[in-house]
Amino acid sequence: MNFKNFVSMTILALCTLALVGCRSTDTRDSHDTALALPDDVRPLVRIFDRDGQSVDWSSMRASLVQADIIVIGETHEQAIGLEAAACIFDDVLADRSEKTTPALLLEFFERDAQLAIEDYLAGVTDEAAFRKASRRTAGNYPPGHARMLEAAKAAGAPVYAANAPRRYVRMTTGDGYEKLRALAPIQQSLFETPDPVIEGKYRDDFFGLMGGMSHGTPETEHGIPAAMIEKMYYSQQIWDATMADSVALAVGRGNRPAVLVIGRFHSDFDGGTVQLINRYAPSRSVVTLSMIASNEATIADEDLGRADFVVYTSE
Repeated sequence: MNFKNFVSMTILALCTLALVGCRSTDTRDSHDTALALPDDVRPLVRIFDRDGQSVDWSSMRASLVQADIIVIGETHEQAIGLEAAACIFDDVLADRSEKTTPALLLEFFERDAQLAIEDYLAGVTDEAAFRKASRRTAGNYPPGHARMLEAAKAAGAPVYAANAPRRYVRMTTGDGYEKLRALAPIQQSLFETPDPVIEGKYRDDFFGLMGGMSHGTPETEHGIPAAMIEKMYYSQQIWDATMADSVALAVGRGNRPAVLVIGRFHSDFDGGTVQLINRYAPSRSVVTLSMIASNEATIADEDLGRADFVVYTSE
């Protein structure tokens, strides 16, 4: 392989990894975040349970009240889905009891941004300073996420930066996490490595997305070596493990429910993050949601079992 081809494949791999880590790969969900939204998007959604039966918003809300952990899988650029997720978090805050304190956890915030979050929540900094300190842009801080954070701030609820900094994620190798595990404790506090990594459908789906073939093949049909996809999968699993660990830590602090907002690939069909949440917090009840842009009145076969609640938002 010549150097030019290697560079091309590396760029393709890194771009695809960013897609999987932060966005759904469902083409139904590419929409303009500048869309004007109504005051309440709840009437615009159709909700289905894990078996595909239609349920109303109040029934879903009643189920969420009972959960220790709520995982909202979304497409970050899909405006109505983001607003529906914000409405769900509004309900969580409204339904809390005097003995419970919900927490918000966001995939787009990496753990080294936690101090910036705490300063903003405590009023030490204003919003402009917070955005600068936490490196917020239009691309990584959409209006729905901002509304959730502001709702948490107004309610006095904690907000946690859930994800691993990318500089550490990039240190994975095709053999795993040896370089990361050699770092100092203060560095290791910013990420979690899974032991062992998740096998089965989630891994197969990842490898299928990368190249359309099983991870046992030496090279994919798109020309990306399997060894490179293996490294990408280890990186993906750092994100999964760190977010799952962040959830487990929040619940351990007494935050109930802990509401994690992530890209759908991580959580759909009990994906890697959900499996690791169950590993790190085995005694906690978890409810998953998947936000999908669709005008259909009934659930598609491909969405059956995607989450405890599949939420169709108008396109």
